[in-house]
Formats: sequence, C-alpha cells, structure tokens
Amino acid sequence: MKFIERLSQLSLSRSFFLFGARNTGKSTLLKHNFGAKHCLWIDLLDPDLEDRYSREPISFKQEVLALDETVQYVIIDEVQKLPKLLDIVHQLIESTNKIFIMTGSSARKLKYGGANLLAGRAFVYNLYPFTSVELDKDFQLDVALHWGTLPAIIYKMQTDAEKSSFLQAYAQTYLKEEIWLEQFIRKIDPFRKFLEVSAQCNGQILNLSNIARDVGVDDKTIKQYFSILEDTLMGFMLEPYHGSFRKRVYAKPKFFFFDTGVCRALSRMLSVPIKKSTSYYGDLFEHFIILECVRLASYYYPEYRFSYLKTKDDVEIDLIVERPGEKLLCIKIKSSENVREDKLLSFANLVKDIENSEAVCISQEPRAKKIGEVMVMPWQEALRKYFTQ
Repeated sequence: MKFIERLSQLSLSRSFFLFGARNTGKSTLLKHNFGAKHCLWIDLLDPDLEDRYSREPISFKQEVLALDETVQYVIIDEVQKLPKLLDIVHQLIESTNKIFIMTGSSARKLKYGGANLLAGRAFVYNLYPFTSVELDKDFQLDVALHWGTLPAIIYKMQTDAEKSSFLQAYAQTYLKEEIWLEQFIRKIDPFRKFLEVSAQCNGQILNLSNIARDVGVDDKTIKQYFSILEDTLMGFMLEPYHGSFRKRVYAKPKFFFFDTGVCRALSRMLSVPIKKSTSYYGDLFEHFIILECVRLASYYYPEYRFSYLKTKDDVEIDLIVERPGEKLLCIKIKSSENVREDKLLSFANLVKDIENSEAVCISQEPRAKKIGEVMVMPWQEALRKYFTQ
C-alpha cells in the first residue's frame, strides 16, 4: 500500500497524542514520520505486553530510563488500554529528554477514568479517514459514497466483495474489541441493535424516545450509547445553531458517523445500489460533504465550530460554520449537477434573517454560479476555498 501524505502536521519536537478511529492510519503515519528515527515502539494491542505493563507499570519506566541517547522517541500505540502509564509518561517528560507519542482509538477510559492527560505537556492531534484533498487524483466520489475512505478500502481491498467483507468485519471488531472487551456495557445485544438503528438515523434530528423503543431500552441508555460512539471516535454530534434567531427551530442534535462506508455497513445497506437523483444518494452526498468540512477544518482551522439550523416549517441550513473574525458561513448541500433557483429560495430567505452571514450551496455543478445571494459552487472548489486556504 503506497503512502499518502496526510494533512495532520505532527510535531517532531514535542510529545503528543494522536487520536483516531481504528484503521484510519495512525500507525502507518507514525512509522512513516518516525520509523527511520530511533524509536522505542510499544504496541498495547499485544496482549502479552499489555499484561506485563498492567501488572508491573514500573517496568515501563525502567525500560525508558535504560534507553541510550540515540533513542529519541517513545511511541505508545493504543494508550487507552493502560491509562495508568500516563502518570509515568508525565514523570518522564519532566525528567528526561525523550519525546512521547501516544495513539488512541478511544478516549472513553481516558475521559472517565481520571487519566493524566499531561496538562498541556503534550499536543493533541486527530486523524480521520482520507479526505478528497489527501487522495487528490486517486479520489473517486462513487467509491467514497459507497465504501467510505478508510485507507484499507482505498488501497488494499480490490473488489466490491472484499470491501463489503472488510466493512462488515470492521463493525464486528468494533463491537468486540472497543465495546465488549473494554466492558463499556453490560449487555451486547441491545448495543448491537442500537448500532444498526443509529446508523439508519445518521444525519437525522435525534429522537431518543423513538430509538429507545426500537432498541428495547430506555432513553437514558440510548444517551449513554451515543456517548460511547463519540468517545470511541465513531462519530460526532452536530448541535443545533444557538445564535439569536426569531423563528421556531428544532433544538435537538443530529449524529453523524465518522465514515460513510462504516455507516452503510452498520445500517446493513452495503448491498443497496446507489443511484443518482434519489433521496438516498442525496443523503450520502450530504454525509460525505459534512465529513469533508469537519475533517478539513480540524486540520486547517481547528477553531471553526459547526452546527445546523432547521425551522419548524422544514426549511434547513445543512451546515453553519462559525469562523472567528469572518461572516457566518451558511451551507446548503445539493447533490444535483444543475441547481435550480426555486430549490434555493427558502434557504436564501432563511439566511437573510441571520446577521453577518453568507450563503453557499455546495453541489455537483461543473462551474460556480450566483443565484440571487447564494453562491452555488462545485464541491471540490468550495472545500478548497472555505476549508483549506
């Protein structure tokens, strides 16, 4: 598998955390950036190694102190497996000249277990599935919509059957290793059902009561399940816009899975064909664009904040981007190659009610055009203009 330059610019001189869902390429990136250098690599997915450090964490400190001066980096892969090591890392950052690099595919144990997050002594980076910017000429929209952009999907799996099997196995591995073995829940079957139902609700305004009824648990448990998805980096909440606004709007969030392919696998939709001009295609395109905006902003503009707005009259702004020092960016996402004025009228009128804002429609139009106050742009051009420059 060839190496693709990632947008995450990792420090060479400071300790850091690198968070990302499984199979997003964390280890590959670190091996490329630091593999030629002198490193001590500790893989906590190795059960023997995890067991040894769990029983005798002091042995980790002893091994680091025994390293000679040529070993500059200490890499701890999947550090959430043993959060107690972070206390020792803290001591070693203060007492040695080693640089510590810690990866994680879950923040739950670190977040709720009182883990030492090193109080600013380590930077924090995130890594996502490939963006279209990273893939450049290797990017194919149909592949991204159908299978997602995890590195193995793009460069390892050759046939549709292989891609389907990989994504189904990914879902099962997540259930087993991230959820069950880490004892985040007491019963696996309701959570398995929840994964399917939540994936089917991807990008929709959440109704916890309806989801609870479908899964067979209470609202409080569903809220906990969504918290687990967020903490294990499987997705994120898109909150409703909280700025001053006169109209009656929905006040509940949406949830988006971190990858279109994984979402389709969890919702059991991998065998369903994707056809243009259908509502399903439009939903997938919207999911893809929102993921691209969030990923690119994380790399280039981490201070950006995202939300959505939908009125009780069903007029919606798919994405509102708060950009420090700039106008509020109001985005409508259309999968059409020919966006008509009548399809943007309600959106344009809604944006007029928001002070200091600009309206953009991200679409599959071949060239940019202006419809009233709305700038309609090809999606590639819009991403470059608003999220990479």
